[in-house]
Amino acid sequence: QVQVVESGGGLVQHGGSLTLSCVTSGFTLDYHTIGWFRQAPGKEREGVGCISSSDNRTNYVGSVRGRLTISRDNAKNTAYLQMNNLKPEDTAVYYCYMPLGVNEYWGPGTQVTVSS
Repeated sequence: QVQVVESGGGLVQHGGSLTLSCVTSGFTLDYHTIGWFRQAPGKEREGVGCISSSDNRTNYVGSVRGRLTISRDNAKNTAYLQMNNLKPEDTAVYYCYMPLGVNEYWGPGTQVTVSS
């Protein structure tokens, strides 16, 4: 059974840092792209970035580029989202996204709140 679970969220001050983790199980992470999304209150869910399976190439949405970094540790079946210089507008529930063939899996999300 495929499972995707995020953790690491919390309350942080403007300019602070957090690292989110996405632990997966039920499949081999090595061969799959991983995505991170977020949803702020009253807004649509938006893509934050992703990391490829083949060469660990990353892509980010413009608003987070240079501040957020996605990485992966296949041996631990875990992906990470390192967030630096956080801003109040980064406040959202953050989700890990796993496309597996014709199926897609989402974690329950982890709340990140940035105070001004």
